[in-house]
Amino acid sequence: MNKFLLVGLGNPGNEYAHTRHNIGFDVLNAFVQKHGGSFAVDRLAYVASISWKGKQFTCVCPTTYMNLSGRAFKYWLEKTKVPLEQTLTVVDDLSIPLDKIRLRPAGTHGGHNGLKDIQAILGTDVYPKLRFGIGNHFPKGLQADFVLGKWKPDELPTVRYKVEKSVEIIESFATAGINDTMTRYNQLSFKPE
Repeated sequence: MNKFLLVGLGNPGNEYAHTRHNIGFDVLNAFVQKHGGSFAVDRLAYVASISWKGKQFTCVCPTTYMNLSGRAFKYWLEKTKVPLEQTLTVVDDLSIPLDKIRLRPAGTHGGHNGLKDIQAILGTDVYPKLRFGIGNHFPKGLQADFVLGKWKPDELPTVRYKVEKSVEIIESFATAGINDTMTRYNQLSFKPE
């Protein structure tokens, strides 16, 4: 059976729920719900197991807070014995517009604290990432408030649509592979009909 480790980055706690920085949690939650699973508290994370099309997915949302995400990633990577190239980390990205998603097999942390910690602990940036564009429409100096803030009402239709599409991308990543999935989704503009 093909095994995959999905890691959604975010912060635990109600005050962070459904903020831009927690989109990794929201995408994984949508994937788990679609496939009839549920999360339970386990070591360093909320964890769900999903079986779909002969594939086994361990879905992990770290409870370590964003800047310590690497500990949970490493623990579940070792526990599940999933090859690094069959992991997928879902993360918010300021440098990508709101209507875009970028899937990549590797890439730097780009200043993102969660990715920075994972890279430091793994000693590599060569692991697949699904970067969910959140845009960068904030006044100078207010980046943290923007990232930790809730979506604006006019952004929500796009965000919901992109969450749905991100679930499709995860499924495609597991069935068609990363290259076909990048070709299919990376150039699209995700705007709801």
